Amino acid sequence: MKNIKKSFKMLTLVLAATIMLSSCATLFGGSVTEAQRMKPGAGQPQRKVRVIALVLDLILFSPMAIVDFATGAIYQPSK
Repeated sequence: MKNIKKSFKMLTLVLAATIMLSSCATLFGGSVTEAQRMKPGAGQPQRKVRVIALVLDLILFSPMAIVDFATGAIYQPSK
C-alpha cells in the first residue's frame, strides 16, 4: 500500500511539472515555421504575438510564456 501511494505521488508530481512546463502556443499552435523562429532584422516588421496564447500562458503559469518565446511558437505564422 505504501508503494502505491508513493507511486501515485510521484506520478502526480511528474504530471504537474509536465503541465506547468508546457505552454499553450507550443502545444496547440501547430508546427513552428522558420519565419516564427527567426528574429526580424533591422528595418523589417516585427512579428505579431498570438494574444490568446500569451494571455493563457500568463493566467495559467507565467514561466510557460518563456517556453513559447524561446521556441517562437508565440508568434503568428507569416502568411
